[in-house]
Amino acid sequence: MYVTETQSKSPDGAKRYRCVLLRESYRDAAGRVKNRTIGNLTHCKPQEIAAIRLALAHKDDLGALGAMGDVAVAEGPSVGALWTVYDVARRLGLEKALGRDRAGRLALWQVLARVLDQGSRLSAVRLARLHAACDVLTLDGGLSEDALYGNLHWLADQQEAIEGRLFRARRGAKRPELFLYDVTSSYLEGADNALADFGYSRDKKRGKKQLVIGLLTDEAGEPVSVEVFRGNTQDVKTFGAQVAKVAGRFSCRRVTFVGDRGMIKSGQIKDLSAAGFHYITALTKPQIEVLLRAGTLQMDLFDETVCEVLAGAVRYVLRRNPRRAEDLAATRRDKREAVARLVETKNAYLAEHKRATVAVAIRNVRAKIRALKIGAWLTVEAHERTLTLRDDESARAAEARLDGCYVIKTDVPAEAADAQTVHDRYKDLAEVERAFRTCKTAHLEVRPVYVRTEPSTRGHALVVMLAYLIVRALRRAWATFDLTVEEGLAHLTTLCTQELTWRGGAARVHKIPRPREVSAQLLRAAGVRLPEALPSRHAPVVTRRTLPERRPKP
Repeated sequence: MYVTETQSKSPDGAKRYRCVLLRESYRDAAGRVKNRTIGNLTHCKPQEIAAIRLALAHKDDLGALGAMGDVAVAEGPSVGALWTVYDVARRLGLEKALGRDRAGRLALWQVLARVLDQGSRLSAVRLARLHAACDVLTLDGGLSEDALYGNLHWLADQQEAIEGRLFRARRGAKRPELFLYDVTSSYLEGADNALADFGYSRDKKRGKKQLVIGLLTDEAGEPVSVEVFRGNTQDVKTFGAQVAKVAGRFSCRRVTFVGDRGMIKSGQIKDLSAAGFHYITALTKPQIEVLLRAGTLQMDLFDETVCEVLAGAVRYVLRRNPRRAEDLAATRRDKREAVARLVETKNAYLAEHKRATVAVAIRNVRAKIRALKIGAWLTVEAHERTLTLRDDESARAAEARLDGCYVIKTDVPAEAADAQTVHDRYKDLAEVERAFRTCKTAHLEVRPVYVRTEPSTRGHALVVMLAYLIVRALRRAWATFDLTVEEGLAHLTTLCTQELTWRGGAARVHKIPRPREVSAQLLRAAGVRLPEALPSRHAPVVTRRTLPERRPKP
C-alpha cells in the first residue's frame, strides 16, 4: 500500500490539478503485478496525508515512531507568529475572499508578510524562508519575488471582487447605514511612480511627490475599501467615487457619510442628495464666523455640553471643548515666549556689537513671528538699539474667541439621530485617523512603496488595508497585555518548529513544540490553536538573484 501524487495542467495551461491516491499492488490470477486505487486523498488535509505516509513507512513497526533513536531532530522554521496571523485572517474571511487558488494564496502571503514585517516583495520572499510560509499556506509551487510582483497586478484587477466578498461576509444582508471616509497623502522617495505627483503634503515633505489615499470604513471603523489617487488630487475630488461605490458596489440605500471639515462641501452634498444619502461633517472656522455674523449661531450657545440649532433642513450641533481651549492658550504663550527669547538674544547681540544693524535684528524677529503665525496680535518695535514686543490684547482675544469651539453640520433627521448621536458619530472619524496612523507611520508603514506601475501601487494599498484588518483584530485581542501588536508578534516569532526525520529521510514532518507560558497566553487571547505538526513541503523559495537563468550572461 502506498500514496501516489500526480499534477497536471488544463489544456490552456491556466489551471493546475493535483490528485493524491491511496493505492496498493496485487497479482492477478495469471500472476501479473497490477495496481488498484483504494481511496482518493485529494481533498484530505496535508497533515492527514503526511500522517498516512508516515504510518505506511513504518507499518511493520509503528512503535519505531516513538523511538528517538530512529529520529533526527533539527530546528525548523518559525511558526508561532505566522500561524497566529494566518488563523486570524482565516476567521476574518480573508482566505475565502482572496480564494484558495495559487493567486489567492500568494496574495494571502503578501498580507501576512505585511503584518509580520514591512518591506518589499524581495523581503517577503526572504521572510518566507524564516517562517513556514509554504507549509502553512500549502504553496507547493513555492514563491519568488517575480511571482509576488505579478500578484500585485492580480490584486488590482480583483480588488472590487475581493472587497465585495469581504463586505458581504462581514455584513451579510444587514447593510451599514453609516460610513466614515477620510483622505491622507503619503510621500515618495522616488519620482517614477505612475500615480506620483506634487500636491498638498500632509507629511510636510516639500519637494517630494506623493500619493493620495482614500479609506472608506463602516460605522465601527472597520475598513471597507481603499483607493489610490494621483498625488495632486484634491480631497473633495475623491468623494464622488465613494458615493458611487457605496450605492453601486455595496448596494446600500439608507446611508449617512461622515467626512472631515473640507471634505463634504456643497458639491458633495448635492451628490449625496441625488443618491438619497445623508451627511455629517464639520465647519471650518471661517464658516463658523459667517454664521455668527449672520445671527444663525450665538457665542453663548457654545458649552461643554452639546447644543443644537436648526436652520431649515440643516442641523448645527455646537460644543466647546475646554481642554482644547486650554491647549491653544498654552500654545500661544509658548510661541510668545519663543519670540521673547529671540528678542533677548538679539538685544544682547546688539549691545555687544556696535556695528550690528537694528534693521536686520527686527527682520529676523518678524520672520519668527510670521513663521509662528502670531502676527495678528504680536509685533516688534525698536527704541534706539533695544527691541521690545507689543501685544494687542484685543486682537489676541478675538483670535481666541473660538478656541475649543466646533460646529457639526448634518441633514440627518432628528428622529433618526439626536444631537449627541450626531456628535458621537462625527467623533468616530478618529477610527479612520487611527487606521491611517497604523498604515502610514506605525506598524504597517505603507511607505516605502517599492513599486512603480499603477496596478502594483493599487495592489500594494489593498495589501496594507487587508493587513490592517488583522492588526486591528490582534490589537483588540491583546488589549489587556502590556505590549503592542508588533511586540506580541515578535515574541511569537521565537516559537519554531522541530524538523523530525525518520530513517534516513524516508519521512519528514515539522513538529510544533508546546509554547512557553507567555506565548500560550498570547495564543489563547487571540483564540488561536496551534496544530501538532505541519507537513514538510520543501517548496522552492528563491529570489531573483539566486535564479541561474536570471544571471547576466558574460
